[in-house]
Formats: sequence, structure tokens, C-alpha cells
Amino acid sequence: MVPSARGRPVVMGVVNVTPDSFSDGGRYADTDSAVAHGRALLADGADILDIGGESTRPGATRPLVSEELDRVVPVITALAGDGAVVSVDTMRAEVAEAAVAAGASVVNDVSGGLADPRILDVVAASAATYVAMHWRAHSDRMQEHAVYDEPGGVVAAVRRELGERVEAIRAAGIADDRIVLDPGLGFAKRAEHNWALLRGYADLTALGYPLLVGTSRKSFLGTLLAGPDGTPRPVTEREEAGHAITLLLAQQGVWGVRVHDVRGTRDVLRVLERMEVQE
Repeated sequence: MVPSARGRPVVMGVVNVTPDSFSDGGRYADTDSAVAHGRALLADGADILDIGGESTRPGATRPLVSEELDRVVPVITALAGDGAVVSVDTMRAEVAEAAVAAGASVVNDVSGGLADPRILDVVAASAATYVAMHWRAHSDRMQEHAVYDEPGGVVAAVRRELGERVEAIRAAGIADDRIVLDPGLGFAKRAEHNWALLRGYADLTALGYPLLVGTSRKSFLGTLLAGPDGTPRPVTEREEAGHAITLLLAQQGVWGVRVHDVRGTRDVLRVLERMEVQE
């Protein structure tokens, strides 16, 4: 398990090695630019670098396994070689296995083992931390599954379904101290579901596992900040709203936040730390 630092949340910096990322438009799609970006995030204070080679934006199509491997393995090798704590953002067992061999110590699986159950065996055979996100379907059809009409709504459903994933993860042999959960904001969820999950954060902590939350630059923030004509705020102009959520989650003891703007996130957390100092 990657520990939090002095009680503050772990800051996971995002490195998308993809040509079709929603957040940065493929700016870091080649190895050299991705490695340089990762090093910049480390300099800004990232605790973990999350390297992903598959876009999970709504409607995205999946790359070939060989493409995903070619994207992430060289970047992981370089950054882990620098001494960075590296996470691989993948749903595929083959990619997770190669990433761990290249130096990744965290496997961040947005499907929680549903897309490729073999990934649980790969993680169990390693010493890696496993992040399991709430997930219902692949990006090209996930919004069809954004229905939460059971008693308790989306919070109850996410809590129950994550609990089911924990049972499968433990059955595969992954120890409790290597499990982190993620409510999956934006994945098979509409804006109202995301806000409900943030308001219901305390209910999710009852699962008993550290929580990683990713709100950075997501579309529900763009909708919240829409202009007078209803046009959503552009992706790169949503950082302050994300920082506000980070501050609120940090005050509730969240284990980690997954962000694009590491420097701004660390600034927010430094203010919080200073406010909590007893003179």
C-alpha cells in the first residue's frame, strides 16, 4: 500500500499516453513527451504517476493490446527507473503483468476486475496495490447503464457493487492491505449521480477500504460551470472546481485524489495543512 503523507491524501498525477484523451487531447501520446510530463508532475509533488494507454472517455473505442503495451511499458520503465512510484491504468491482465515487470507498483483497474478477471490473478501474484473502481460497462456503452433506481439510489448501488468486487478480489488472493476502492465518478454515471456520491462519501468509507477519488476536469464540472448560453466550461478551465472537491475530500480523510493539476492540488493541501497546525 502506498501510504498517505502526514495524513494528507496521496496525490496521483495523470499521464495519458493516448491520442484521444478527453483531458489533454493527446499531448503526451509519444514516449518522450509522456516521460517528460511524468517528470514534471513529480517535480510538482506527485506521489504516484498513473500511466494509461487506453482512453476511457465516453464513447472511446479500445486499442489493441499490443498498442496499449507499446504506449505504457516504455514510459513506466523510464519513470520507475527514476525512482517514481508508478501506477498502470489498465483493465487488461497482459498489460498489468508487463507493467508490474517494468516497475509499476500499483494497478489501477477502472473495471475492478470485471473487464478481464485474470487481472486479479496477476495482481495477486505480485506485490502491487490494486485499485478497483466501480464500473458497469466499457466506454462506448457505459452511459446506457447509468440507472440507479434501487432504494438508496446511486450511493447504495455503488457501495453494494464495490462490496461484491471486494469479495472477488479477496478470493483471488489479494490481501486487504493492498486494496483501494474508487467510486468511479463519471463512469456509467450522470452529473446528479456524481454529486450524490460526493455527498455520500461517508457511506462509501463504511466499506472499510481506502478510497481514491477522481473528479479532475470531468464533464459534470464543465456542466456546473457552464456559461450563460449553457456551453460547458472547457476541459482545461475546470481546475479550481476540482481543487474545491479535493479540499472537501481531504477534510473527510480521503486516501487519495487522481488529478491532472498536481501543483495546484498540492497548493490546496498545503493551505489545509497550515490551517490545521496548532500554534
